[in-house]
Amino acid sequence: MARTMIAMSGGVDSAVAAYLCRQSGDSCMGMTMQLFGKDASGDVEDARNVADRLGMPFRVFDFSDAFRCHVIDRFVAAYERGETPNPCIDCNRYLKFGLIFQQIDALGYDYVATGHYARIEEANGRFLLKKGLDESKDQSYVLYSLTQAQLSRTRFPLGGMTKEEVRAIAEEQGFLNARKRDSQDICFVPDGDYAAFLERYTGKTYPIGTFQDANGTVLGTHKGIVRYTIGQRKGLGLALPCPMYVKEKDLEHNAVILCRNEELFSTSLEARDFNWSALDCPAGSLRCEAKIRYKHAQQPATVTPTGPDMAHVDFDTPQRAICKGQAVVLYDGDTVLGGGTIV
Repeated sequence: MARTMIAMSGGVDSAVAAYLCRQSGDSCMGMTMQLFGKDASGDVEDARNVADRLGMPFRVFDFSDAFRCHVIDRFVAAYERGETPNPCIDCNRYLKFGLIFQQIDALGYDYVATGHYARIEEANGRFLLKKGLDESKDQSYVLYSLTQAQLSRTRFPLGGMTKEEVRAIAEEQGFLNARKRDSQDICFVPDGDYAAFLERYTGKTYPIGTFQDANGTVLGTHKGIVRYTIGQRKGLGLALPCPMYVKEKDLEHNAVILCRNEELFSTSLEARDFNWSALDCPAGSLRCEAKIRYKHAQQPATVTPTGPDMAHVDFDTPQRAICKGQAVVLYDGDTVLGGGTIV
């Protein structure tokens, strides 16, 4: 009998993942990551309630220090470098599939199961990360950093299901979170105001500066460089003769560079911290499809490794607003080939 630890967030997805693992005959324990010191959201108690209904032991692990170090601090540092980070990827890499694996080893469990909408298949001695069958919920993009060792000990019970099927199971089982609203924001910035969070967290005031065009002509005054992202048009507070968008951020001169929409397109990118998933790092170029953000459609491309953990990606057609700090994830159909952070 497999021993499986269920990572439970308090939401409906992980609740149903726990139910399905129990139905499969696994010996299960529920666990929740406490990320903000003493939990005040009720999520821990929602997870505990489901675990109790399923007759599973349940534990809470205080990961608040690690969350601050590996997720929040990295988020802040990326924004201060002019990047646009994706903290969910870091949370998966360092906590959900980092610290939790340390816990299953310490407690003698075989697998971690989560409520992610993705699949894992084994083929030719390798574990393949695949998209969830419900593409509208697919989360393979934020899971690209999983290694072969981690994939071999991970279960995604919801990979072949739709959200409505998951909610139906939760209602049948009487789970109190069956219709709980999905979180739409970064958990530590629930109001979506990243700049205000950065100022509160760091105690800094990010100074005003100038909006400029590519020729250095001053177009106005910005309210702090961390408030803007590549491709942004709304919220600039400028009256201009034609629509202008954020093209780049000049940290040295505290300037936000604006351009017309057609100037936002580029055909290539570089990526660091590259993790090859479905194959070992290839010796040469490889045809694939690539996503440059979570909701981005896969685009035909060619990837060329440029170092042990670096890669260059050339797109067949220009892509709009490629952002430093986001992930580029490569696919062969529904299989994740690998991914890295855009530089």
